[in-house]
Amino acid sequence: MIKLLKCFLLTGFVLTGIAGKAQQNVNELIKKVSAKIDQVNNYEADGKMKTNVTFLKVPESVVKIYFKKPNKLKIKNEKGISFVPKGAVSINLSNIINGGKYTALDAGTDKIGNTVVRVVKLLPEDDNADVVLSTVYIDEANLVIKKAKTTTRENGSYQLEMTYGKYMGYGLPDKIIFTFNTKDYKLPKGVTFDFDDGKEVKKTTPDNLKKNQGMAEITFDSYKINKGVPDSVF
Repeated sequence: MIKLLKCFLLTGFVLTGIAGKAQQNVNELIKKVSAKIDQVNNYEADGKMKTNVTFLKVPESVVKIYFKKPNKLKIKNEKGISFVPKGAVSINLSNIINGGKYTALDAGTDKIGNTVVRVVKLLPEDDNADVVLSTVYIDEANLVIKKAKTTTRENGSYQLEMTYGKYMGYGLPDKIIFTFNTKDYKLPKGVTFDFDDGKEVKKTTPDNLKKNQGMAEITFDSYKINKGVPDSVF
């Protein structure tokens, strides 16, 4: 019995040590990703935005995206309405990583395309925080977030998928696909959008958006990084 108890205790110590080491590695990985993103104090970017919401007619448009630390983000559409829910502020990845205190949990690995990614779950320490849970999929070799899933209290759930290129050194993507549930999007009072069901043009309301899913795709043509962005832009 004593030998068996010792065996259990020894196994417990070994597993605890492994778990502690894994936790330490995850925290170190998050710090490295955060440090890369934290290089960017502000940026102005030119790009194109496609918005795809079931039955909603929103043309592709040229946009300017402005960011300034800690959490100012604006998408300016020169030709019309940018249909992006409030949660789109997390298109700024620093909001996910640096948005507050959290507990990081190692959730193993996954694969995005041909890239093996580390999966980390971020649980906010503040019980009243709007973000309930974020799951990030990290390319460890390049220290960038390939995908992020976030669940919030007020703005529903949404997902970001990032493709990187020449701005990878700053942790800035060349392309973002932002997916959200339109049932979680709150239309401002008195605002409606034209949409087409293939037969006739109707008006949307919060009720008839509930069953739809939306997607915003932004392709970045260029960035001006750390050149300064005035507060008046926001």
